[in-house]
Amino acid sequence: EVQFVESGGGLVQPGGSLRLSCAASGFTFSTYAMNWVRQAPGKGLEWVSYINSDGGSTNYVTSVKGRFTISRDNAKNMLYLQMNSLKPEDTAVYYCKRTTDSYLRGQGTQVTVSS
Repeated sequence: EVQFVESGGGLVQPGGSLRLSCAASGFTFSTYAMNWVRQAPGKGLEWVSYINSDGGSTNYVTSVKGRFTISRDNAKNMLYLQMNSLKPEDTAVYYCKRTTDSYLRGQGTQVTVSS
């Protein structure tokens, strides 16, 4: 069974940093492109970042470029999102997702940016 367990969220002040982790299981992680998506309160899902299967290609939504860094460790079946210079508008539940999946499989991790 394909599973994702997201972690690393929390409450942080504007300008702070967090590192999100996603533990993947139930499939050959190293062969899939992965993404981080987020859902802010009262809003729909927003794609945040993409990384290809070997980690050699990444992409970001304009609003996080230069602040967020996606990475992966295929030996550990782990996906990461380093988030720096956080802003209140980054407040959301963050999920990891395979590019090929049409729905979310994890419970997400809450990120709250507030003073």
